[in-house]
Parts: sequence; C-alpha cells; structure tokens
Amino acid sequence: MVLTLISIVVPTLALSACSPSNTATAPTKPRSSGAAVTTIQWAAGTISGTGLRANLIHQFERLNPDIKVKLVAEANNTDTTRAQLSATISGGSTTPDVYLGDVIWPGQFGHQHLALPLSDYLSKSYWNRFAPGLVAGASYHGKVYGSPWFMDSGFLYYRKDLLARYHLPVPTTWEQLKSEAAILQGRHAVRYGFVWEGASYEGLTCNWMEYLADAGGHVFNSSGRPDMNTPQALKALTFMRSLITSGVTPSAVTTFTEPQAMNVFNDGQAAFLRNWDYAYSNSQTKGQSTVIGKVAVAPLPAFAGHGSTGFACIGGWDMYVNPHTQHLSQALRFIQFMSSLQAETKLATIASEIPTNYAVQQNPEVRKLNPVLAIVSKTHLIARPSQTPKYAQVSQAIYTNINAALAGQVSPQSALQQANQQLANATSTNAL
Repeated sequence: MVLTLISIVVPTLALSACSPSNTATAPTKPRSSGAAVTTIQWAAGTISGTGLRANLIHQFERLNPDIKVKLVAEANNTDTTRAQLSATISGGSTTPDVYLGDVIWPGQFGHQHLALPLSDYLSKSYWNRFAPGLVAGASYHGKVYGSPWFMDSGFLYYRKDLLARYHLPVPTTWEQLKSEAAILQGRHAVRYGFVWEGASYEGLTCNWMEYLADAGGHVFNSSGRPDMNTPQALKALTFMRSLITSGVTPSAVTTFTEPQAMNVFNDGQAAFLRNWDYAYSNSQTKGQSTVIGKVAVAPLPAFAGHGSTGFACIGGWDMYVNPHTQHLSQALRFIQFMSSLQAETKLATIASEIPTNYAVQQNPEVRKLNPVLAIVSKTHLIARPSQTPKYAQVSQAIYTNINAALAGQVSPQSALQQANQQLANATSTNAL
C-alpha cells in the first residue's frame, strides 16, 4: 500500500490546539552542550521525497546538542525492510538504535524480541497524545512496542460534480452508496459505480476490516479465538459480494489493487473510490487524471443503523527501539521528540503525511492544507488483527477466502467457515 501523499511545502504553522498531554516532549530551548556527544542511528525510508528526515534530525540535534543522529536509509519496500531488520537485530546488533517500521509489526517484533516494549519506559500520559485507536494497533500482549509516527487510513473519494448534477447527497451508509452508484450508472454518467481493492492480497484484508467492523464483527473474540464465522461477518461479506453481483462494482475488482482502482477512478469511469490518503493528490495530478477539480473526499460510510461514519483501516509507520541499543535514554528522547507537536507539525506541513499527534490533527491550520487532512480526525480507526506473531498467516487466511467469495468461487458462508478454520490453525500454538 502506498503510504505517502504528494508533498506540499508550506511554512511551519502556529499550533492552536494543545493540551497538557500533547505538549512537546523536547525542550523549547537547546540543552546545555557541555555533555559528551552520543551518536544514535535511525533507520528510516524516504518520506515523500521532501527532505523531511534531515529537517527533523537538524531540529532535534539543535534542541539536544548532546545527541547526534545518523540516518541509515531503509529500503522502500516493507517486506524487504522487515527481513533486513529481523536479520540484523536477531543477530544481536546494537544498531540501528531506532527504526521506522510498519504498523502491523508489533506482534511479530514483540514476540521475537526485535523491539523494545516502550510502555515499560514511557509514562502512561505519553500515549495520550495519539489519535484514538493508534496505540492499540501498536500493542502486543498488553505492551506498546511502536510509537505512532504517521498514519494512513481508508477514505471515500467521490465525483462531487456528478453528485451535484444529479442532486445526490454524499453517502453516509454503504446502502446509500450502492443506491447512488446505481443511479449514476443508470444515467450513464459513469461506467462503474464504486471501485475498491478486492484482489487476493493485504489490501483486501484492509478493506475487509472496514466492512467487518461496520457490521459489528471481529476477526478474534476477546479471548483471542477466531470469530469470523458470525452473522455480523456474513452481513459484511454478503454486502461486498452484492456490490459485484448488482453491477455497481465491476467483477474485475477481484483483481484490483490500489493502482488499478485508482486508475479507473482517474479515468472518469467510476463515481466512488475507496483508497488511501494519497488518492486525493493522485486524482489532482496533471498527466495522470481526467477528474482534476471534480473530486472530493469523505469518511468511509457505515452500515445503516450503525452511525453516519464507518471504520477506516489503519496503515502507516511507527517508531521502534532496538532492544540491544546501548543508548536507550537517547533513543527514547528521539522518539518522544518525533511525536511532539513540533515534529508532527513538520510531518504534516512539509510532507503532507497524516500526523498521529491528535492535537496536530485538530489544528485548523493543518486541516486547511488539503481535504484529507481536513477530515482525518472524523474517521473511526480499526486496526488489522496484527497482534500476533503469525499475522502473515492470519492475513492470508482472510484475504484468500474473502476473495474466493467475492469471485463467486464459494459461498460467503463457506468462505467464513474456511477462514475461521485457517485462523485457528495459524494461531493454535501462539496465544494472542
């Protein structure tokens, strides 16, 4: 999944939203430079190609002259980075001291002792600065392993020109979206009503979590047992399949990843799109979109009777600490700074990433930057079931069976039964 937006470079903004739990950890004035200087390594991939990493390192070092930060470039491929870090840290390396990692890593990295349980070292009040839902997604067995840094989530993109032309409101329920999509198809305004990510891959797990949570379902119950063979899950999957059988969604959606769904929408062939935060900027880019100026964004819908805003799956990246680091206090100072008001504001304004600091999300000046940042605080977040070292098998059990049902290869009921059994097999030797 693509996790970055097209960059917007603007001056650093004044913060108008601040509370005691969101005050910056880093001091407003530089520390004394009399202490010996310690160098720590931070491994991180490129952030939107904006020079953000160097900018933040410079500010941190100015505020903390006793610490130097050496940037180590990570691969811009999640699986490659995970494999490299796993090999390095499991071999006992003391560096990198801090590293950037996917939000779905806490289970594996916590279980394999590849990351420090940060909640053992940082106060409870520290975690109050983050937007609701993010800390739970960074936890494993009751401990928090990742300090959220920037987030991603699903959004509903729609053709505002078409809704205005045919006097249709922005849909707030899935049923309403399906109905309006059919109306627009019937008026020959678009070829397809609604496109999304339905291929047999991780992106479908993300889509599934949104429908499942909207229906009131869960992948695992409170005791950690598989819980997908339920009426709630059946409701969610039956509706997803109905989008295809009704013709609102093309049958080819079962092969769509993010780029395919995005391309159909950018070509003007669909009225609605589910995609990640970068999709708005993508749809407004000359040379790759025919719908520039015609697109707006809203929170994902909910099922009727379940409120007016649905759940959005969490994506993004967290800051982790190497359990073998020889510079723990310095590493902790660095990650606290990176989630501070100053750093998170730079993240939003320089790179146009979604900040995890809730006060920054609420800042009116940040929200003015683009339509996605304007509504991100309205979304209800749902984490993938990654609080297990066997998450790769868990996700595969989800997306392969959901995809089979969407493609009409098996019934929704059979798909859920099979998924539940595979979830049980995947987690049988590892308590969640």
